Amino acid sequence: MSPILLEITVVLIGIFLLLFETFVPTKEKSILAWIGAVGLGAVLLLSFLVQAPAEITPLTGYHIFYRADALAIFFKQFALVTTIVILIMSVEYKDVVSKYIYGTTPEAGLGEFFALPVFTCAGLMWMASAVDFILIFVSLELVTISFYILVSYTRRNSRSLEAGVKYLILGSLSTGFLVYGITWVFGITGQTNLDLIAEKLQHLQGSTTPLLFGMVLILIALGFKIAAAPFQLWVPDVYQGAPTPITAFLSVGSKAAGFVVLVRVLKVFVAAPQVSGQIIDMMGILAVLTLVYGNLAAMPQNNLKRLLAYSSIAHAGYLLIAVASGAAARSTITIVFYLAGYLLMTLLSFLVIIVVANNSGGDDIAHFNGLGKRSPRLAFAMLAAMLSLAGVPFTVGFFGKFLVFSAAYDQKQFLLLGIGIVTVAAGFYYYLKVVRAMYWNEPADGAQPIHIAPVTKATIMVLTVLIFVLGVYPQPILSRLKTKDTRIVESSR
Repeated sequence: MSPILLEITVVLIGIFLLLFETFVPTKEKSILAWIGAVGLGAVLLLSFLVQAPAEITPLTGYHIFYRADALAIFFKQFALVTTIVILIMSVEYKDVVSKYIYGTTPEAGLGEFFALPVFTCAGLMWMASAVDFILIFVSLELVTISFYILVSYTRRNSRSLEAGVKYLILGSLSTGFLVYGITWVFGITGQTNLDLIAEKLQHLQGSTTPLLFGMVLILIALGFKIAAAPFQLWVPDVYQGAPTPITAFLSVGSKAAGFVVLVRVLKVFVAAPQVSGQIIDMMGILAVLTLVYGNLAAMPQNNLKRLLAYSSIAHAGYLLIAVASGAAARSTITIVFYLAGYLLMTLLSFLVIIVVANNSGGDDIAHFNGLGKRSPRLAFAMLAAMLSLAGVPFTVGFFGKFLVFSAAYDQKQFLLLGIGIVTVAAGFYYYLKVVRAMYWNEPADGAQPIHIAPVTKATIMVLTVLIFVLGVYPQPILSRLKTKDTRIVESSR
């Protein structure tokens, strides 16, 4: 089947959910989330039937904009899995949404809250295949505009509105940088297709300053999407104020899409010998700033969503180490595996946060006091997520960091390697604060055992098991990406 049918099917599912919600009113809007999850699950199964085609030359039709190589197919599946889990989270979170949205009908506004992530998923899937700046921009705006709405969805919650305004202003600013950067690159090369730009750069004559200027503007925009310092100003407040399922979606989906676009764009510019060295140096500087800021800022946090916001910045730093450690195919595989592991441990963390917050009324670390006694299964799931985020052996997070540091060592990036190891030690401090609260602190007076819905319980169990399975046996992911389609280009340094 044609790979572009995957995105078309996802858009049709989103339209169906909106029509179903409009013409078939129901007091139980959760059915929309379950329909969406089942529909996306069917698309996920179909995606395994899509084969990465051989290189298409000459580029004609939609192939000028769209590529379905192994990297793209993997990230489409990544977006589908993420959105399915987000919809399950949204069902758990629906009472909070209803609390801040008043309507004339029961559960008013929930239908759109369940449908919008499906359209966001389509944008993420298009971003995974985008090989032209036009499609990159359009798909990025589809994702970003959806997030503008979702972040501020609980409109009678002042924190959510504040988060939405901050995200809107800084997101618009990053869009301006992206468009301006694309304009400079187009002015120099006369092309928007990444492959054709690469051909032009091989024969570029004259000063490279305009090209570097355009590339810096594009990197600033992508730095906003991946939450790299110093473009991370929106992250803490937006993560804390947004509805928790949307925070998880931002942390995983937006970051993954940003990195896949970064990988494709860097493939072009690192291949140009005139600018490759400067670009790798810029990536190294971004990695250092992001690692140091993210880990140091996370240490004093007492709100778990805010802690995970700064943690998200820190993990962007580890991924940037892989980017800065040469642009070889191994670095791409490292980035993909790290993001896959990050998906598991982050979604698991936020799913547990939603369940605990529904029971205890908050998402501060103090609300997790005594969780090991109140709900041993939830506590163990959170323990697995925190240990993996910290990088404890036999978890997927440890193997991801091992691949990152191995890539840095092979490329003799010893400064990045040293800073990465030191910041991992800092991460142990703030992640284990959560573990201490669950197992060492006493529960609050009157705290009751926590009930978990069957589907949520199954999702938590699957995510927990995968964290340990992929930490010991990572081949299911690594073997799928060892293909010439995922090669960036080796650094000329």
